[in-house]
Amino acid sequence: MAAQGPVNPNIAATIAPPVMEARRWLEGVIFPPDRPLINVSQAAPVSPPPAPLREAIAKAALDDDAAHLYGPVLGLPELREEVAKRWSESYGAPIRPGHVAITSGCNQAFAAAVEALAAPGDEVILPTPWYFNHKMWLDMQGIRTVPLATGAGLLPDPEAAAQLITPRSRAIVLVTPNNPGGAEYPPALMEAFFDLARARGIALILDETYRDFHSSEQPPHPLFARAGWEETLIQLYSFSKAYRLTGHRVGALIAGPARLAEVEKFLDTVTICPNQLAQRAALFGMRNLGEWLAGERREILARRKAMAEAIAGLGGWKLLGAGAYFAYAEHPFALPSDKLAPVILREAGVLLLPGTMFRPEGDPAGAREVRIAFANIDGTGIAALASRLAALPLPRA
Repeated sequence: MAAQGPVNPNIAATIAPPVMEARRWLEGVIFPPDRPLINVSQAAPVSPPPAPLREAIAKAALDDDAAHLYGPVLGLPELREEVAKRWSESYGAPIRPGHVAITSGCNQAFAAAVEALAAPGDEVILPTPWYFNHKMWLDMQGIRTVPLATGAGLLPDPEAAAQLITPRSRAIVLVTPNNPGGAEYPPALMEAFFDLARARGIALILDETYRDFHSSEQPPHPLFARAGWEETLIQLYSFSKAYRLTGHRVGALIAGPARLAEVEKFLDTVTICPNQLAQRAALFGMRNLGEWLAGERREILARRKAMAEAIAGLGGWKLLGAGAYFAYAEHPFALPSDKLAPVILREAGVLLLPGTMFRPEGDPAGAREVRIAFANIDGTGIAALASRLAALPLPRA
């Protein structure tokens, strides 16, 4: 590699984007017509938004002059109002538009939340396996990531978390339904983490990117009904998965107005305002695509069931968690997962991610694990995936 000028050491020490690394494994690999690639590496819809939503985007681009101009830093007022209304209904607690910020994707919502909370040298607790982009952002900011090991069902333990809190701790991060593990955290568990965070004077960042695909018909938690939630809770959300708007980059952050005043400084500096067409698309989706989204949820839950049954039928494999877009499993092979994943691609035509991408460097658990993002393959595809994994000619551990 050619020499270059100064480099931020925090950026240099941050891992390369894992999904991009996995895509590079595809170079030079040929997939015969009778065994096409099964790509379960990335948790993102591969189909475009439904036609009515694309038509609404086109109409806004043609007819709404304001869609091409700067807008409010915290987002389109109508969209903030709609989120507040829907959240109030979903969580059974009053959420006001002043609690809502619209962001350029949920990753930016996380970055904004952390930027408003922590400085270089501070600490944030992440359960493992973790979402690698969370870890990457903390590394870039010089914020120490404190791993919190999970137990059965990939659920974190509040008592174990309490032992990790120091004077430098600023937040605990929970993702439910979980990426990468698929686990859905029970409401009582989230209440216990809320109580811990509040008692210790730190924030609870709750990433609910995949809330639209939760298996329960009940509210996922009662935290917005807790008195003074604004002092502790920061919720993150993504419209990308619900309405197939990944390329449009639109998410949300729900927090107290005082917190949003700090978040606004970051957002104004980074993007000035969220993408205007994306916000109009999200608003249209929330107002018009309820039945369509309910159908998407039913399909994802059916695929989750099929994926769990498929792994249960694979000798030596163990399902650790499944939910939303993900299955997280232990494999039975002698190779560590970072070496195994490229071999599975070449031998079986399946692109998945190794557990080493979701754990601290050197954590032996990662070598035994893989993540399968099954949301983009139907029942037939899941059966084909299982058949290929069962036929792998590899030595067992």
